[in-house]
Amino acid sequence: MSTTPNHRQLIIIGAGPAGFTAAIYAARANLSPLMFEGSGAKRETGEQNIPGGQLMITTDVDNYPGFEHGIMGPELMMNMRAQAVRFETQILTQDVTKVDLSVRPFRLWSENDEYTADSVIITTGASAKLLGLPTEAHLMGYGVSACATCDGFFFKDREIVVVGGGDTAVEEAAFLTKYCSKVTLIHRRKGLRASKIMQARAFANPKIEYIWDSVVTEVLGDRDSGVTGIKLRNVQTDEVTDFTCDGLFIAIGHNPNTSLFTGQLDMNEAGYLITTPGTTNTSVEGVFAAGDVQDFTYRQAVTAAGSGCMAAIDAERWLEEQAHK
Repeated sequence: MSTTPNHRQLIIIGAGPAGFTAAIYAARANLSPLMFEGSGAKRETGEQNIPGGQLMITTDVDNYPGFEHGIMGPELMMNMRAQAVRFETQILTQDVTKVDLSVRPFRLWSENDEYTADSVIITTGASAKLLGLPTEAHLMGYGVSACATCDGFFFKDREIVVVGGGDTAVEEAAFLTKYCSKVTLIHRRKGLRASKIMQARAFANPKIEYIWDSVVTEVLGDRDSGVTGIKLRNVQTDEVTDFTCDGLFIAIGHNPNTSLFTGQLDMNEAGYLITTPGTTNTSVEGVFAAGDVQDFTYRQAVTAAGSGCMAAIDAERWLEEQAHK
């Protein structure tokens, strides 16, 4: 165990519901955690560790338990952050730029400083793949969404558009038909990439319609009125048309923010960190992962928070075992 000035028993990389919950539990266990919540800068890999996580770009959160009338995403994250600080978590609004998990204690670098840790919890999350349009970014949370489970409820009896052609898009479209009067699936190709069984279900759903060989080039509307439509370009003819809708859901997948750990931790083929079932243990003893960085199934704030709690308890127990060896 190191005693250098920049040494900690536990360092948490990333924030969001998983990171803040891990920090709260770890701090209450007297582990004096240090958290790197990210700077918000976008990396060359396309990853972006937003301080507070993806809920910082979400408006209404109606499905987090304990808030009868809902809560704004940034407010929920600021509350969690303040709670972590109250229990004396040290938080740095910086990115970890390099790690060495092959040595003990573990080594991490941020800006020009090196840190060491007896244990590490990774909560760097995942970044939704987006279209990259300025109007998409401006209206994110105001009619544009990347999470049907989170926001579908707000589009009752509305006509909305889903962009994508894989399993994610088809699943999102089917889910949205529970609320929306019509869902139009837009794909850049002639046909879906989704699995055959998912395609069969989608084509059998009378509420789902399709526009093929087309891409969204602009989102129409403003933050007061919300989304009022989109501009579509047909990739075969280059013809641009306006399409009226009340909302736009981007469903072209997610990228886990794991490039920092390539070659050091086991990942699945999509890049998500692999954890031992029933735990948050990664392939390196003493390193734990929680939230969307290892969860490609649920991706919800409440499940991320739950796994953050698990990671803190796993880390606490592991550190206790090391102290008795």
